[in-house]
Amino acid sequence: MASGLSPKLPLQKDASDGYMLNKTYAEMVSQNLKMLILTAPGERIMDPEYGVGIRNYLFEPNNNITYQEIETRIINQVNIHMPFIEVKTTIFGPDEIEHGDPNMFRIQIKYLIKPLQIYDVVEIFFEDTI
Repeated sequence: MASGLSPKLPLQKDASDGYMLNKTYAEMVSQNLKMLILTAPGERIMDPEYGVGIRNYLFEPNNNITYQEIETRIINQVNIHMPFIEVKTTIFGPDEIEHGDPNMFRIQIKYLIKPLQIYDVVEIFFEDTI
């Protein structure tokens, strides 16, 4: 019998549970935060205001003004839809150091899951293949 809190996305087969599952609250919160950031406003049924819509910013100027707009949007959406977490820092930039690719862009969000007092990090990478 499968024992988990929610399915991991994207869905992947797993021999023991049928599909891979989030088995801790920290995993589930991380996945939900990533979905909030990747979802475009209007994409979610019955909640047209849900989502940061990060892909809408991909062709915006690569500068601090755009970063501030994105960070503000992330914080506002988290406060509305995930009030149990607190965004601590948001780091934007090319990912040349880790992957050596100047065309890859990275957003790193450090946050606190308040009820559990757990700090965690979500990283989202955008390659030139999106």
